[in-house]
Amino acid sequence: MRYERIRDLREDKDITQAEMAKYLFIKQTTYSKYERGTINIPVDTLIRLADYFDVSLDYLVGRTNEREWKKRK
Repeated sequence: MRYERIRDLREDKDITQAEMAKYLFIKQTTYSKYERGTINIPVDTLIRLADYFDVSLDYLVGRTNEREWKKRK
């Protein structure tokens, strides 16, 4: 997983780890561990992050470099 992507997205929006943790209903220390890659991010949290940053799950997990998701036909 590309843990640095969530850090970069957060920093691009000038949001602190504490603010992201509050949005996700978790402790700041837990969010910090997500960004460092020391613990896995639950799927429901990944979905909230993707929705918040308006990116695809594939982008968050490093399957693509395209931030936007494309609807399947």
